[in-house]
Amino acid sequence: MLFADTLIEDEDLYRFNNQTSEHLGIPITRICHGESPWQLFRRKGMIGNNRFPICSVILKREPLDAWHEANCMEMDSVIYVGMDWTEEHRLKRMRLDKPGWQIEAPMIDEPTWDKCRMIAETEKLGIAIPRLYRMGFPHNNCGGRCVRAGISHFVHLLRVLPEKFLEWEREEQEALVEFKARGISTEWAFILRYQKDKVKYPMSLKLLRERVEAGELFDTDDWGGCGCSVDNQPSTN
Repeated sequence: MLFADTLIEDEDLYRFNNQTSEHLGIPITRICHGESPWQLFRRKGMIGNNRFPICSVILKREPLDAWHEANCMEMDSVIYVGMDWTEEHRLKRMRLDKPGWQIEAPMIDEPTWDKCRMIAETEKLGIAIPRLYRMGFPHNNCGGRCVRAGISHFVHLLRVLPEKFLEWEREEQEALVEFKARGISTEWAFILRYQKDKVKYPMSLKLLRERVEAGELFDTDDWGGCGCSVDNQPSTN
């Protein structure tokens, strides 16, 4: 079992990893690039976002691919990924990108389980699901602060884990100051964008927090999406 650690994962993920490892009797192999997303962003001179998720590529996909190539390519190996029936499109992309690999996703196969049943079956085993799911987050990536997330996600983060939001806001502001000092354009150097009159504008986390605190309401359906370890091309959305 492979775990790509971005160094900013939620604390409860490690508890969940340990419990599932003990239940299955299979040790978890931790893979780590050695940089957090913000260390990577500063080194590269850009902040990752849904259009250019450099953290997903460099901190997850590339280390996982390197491990697979070093350990699985000279034997008859099957790589299993934890995608369910709602993510069949991701499995298809992964297989197209890696035609020489045998990749399977048992949760996509019949009989189909929805997420409610998966959660119930996990809890029957005495394993609590990671707390971010219990707090209303759609995934458990990067401590609830995935740069591919949308405005609704970060508004939720501000409300339920304000200290995590403020940490991210501070990191973004400090990176912008550093980029300006290095002569790097910051016009679009933000995680988020918002749309007004069919025109999209960059929006800092600081501005989002100030607008939420002022009582502004935002779209509740803009949660963004996760394609870590799978999507190779920058989004054009």
